[in-house]
Amino acid sequence: MQNADLKELLLLLQAWYWKGHRDLPWRNTKNPYHIWVSEIMLQQTRVEAVKPYYARFLQELPTIADLAEAEEEVILKLWEGLGYYSRVRNMQTAAKQIMEQHGGKMPKDHKALLQLKGIGSYTAGAIASIAFDLPYAAVDGNVLRVLSRVYADDRDILLQQTKKAWEMELNMVLTEEIAGDVTQALMELGATVCVPNGMPKCEICPWRMHCIAYAENTMLQYPVKTEKKPRTKVNLSVCFLTDGEKIALRKRPSKGLLANLWELPNIGKEYPLPAALVEWGIPKANIMTMKAQKHIFTHIEWHMDCYYILVEQKEKNPFTWVKWTDMTEQYALPSAFKKIWQEGLQKMEQNEQISLM
Repeated sequence: MQNADLKELLLLLQAWYWKGHRDLPWRNTKNPYHIWVSEIMLQQTRVEAVKPYYARFLQELPTIADLAEAEEEVILKLWEGLGYYSRVRNMQTAAKQIMEQHGGKMPKDHKALLQLKGIGSYTAGAIASIAFDLPYAAVDGNVLRVLSRVYADDRDILLQQTKKAWEMELNMVLTEEIAGDVTQALMELGATVCVPNGMPKCEICPWRMHCIAYAENTMLQYPVKTEKKPRTKVNLSVCFLTDGEKIALRKRPSKGLLANLWELPNIGKEYPLPAALVEWGIPKANIMTMKAQKHIFTHIEWHMDCYYILVEQKEKNPFTWVKWTDMTEQYALPSAFKKIWQEGLQKMEQNEQISLM
């Protein structure tokens, strides 16, 4: 491929973007903090889902200093439902770095951005180009899909070397005049036209007449990806434990999946539930089944048998017992447990233990 060809395509794309694009809240600012927040939230999350989180997060933590100083429970609650909680923890670590090393201001330097916790080449490129108009590319799966189709590039996009190669190609032709527009235009093209699922909308694509895959009618052959390994299946018994007033929670281990987050008590399905309750210091309880649930993580699937357990007697136990109203306001519960939590609350209401009104 020739750099001149790519530069011409980027100029066409910029003109297309100027003619019209989605009006998204993070596109109406050059504030690097706001752009950073949006980019982290948008990773593997739909735009429409991110909008309320973005607004709420910036309302509660309007500056980098606010993020750096916030209690962990506060940031986890603000992030509740977005998943991948390590991202917001990394953001807070990076905010502290910015306060200590850069006087509280996001560094206007690509290399310095890469030194911040949780900021990789894509996020650094997005902040550098959109906020500061620096000529650095932001290459993610959307961008790789678009470029793979245009050039009929059969390199595996899951290989780091493929991503690096495209970053280098783009960085060679980007300039300060087009960098920010091109970054957002590539995102827009991948999200609305050259879509990941189903047929791309080639009839409205500004690159249609230059796209090799379109000319050869091979759009769905690209991008090339190696097959992912099947997810590991984990079978759990999950318990909505209540004494009629409060509900049992516990914290997960400080390392690993959903590290240090609150969860509903659970054990592997291979362990008898009545015996587990006794070990937990709950010798007498009424056990009722609830709807089974499944939750899919990146590499793991949880298959959960769920139980509503009305505790009739409890001794010393390893749980934190909270009022449901406090849970709603103060504790971040991962999405994996949300449906179980909601069904448990409905059962409490039916038993006239609480009022949800």
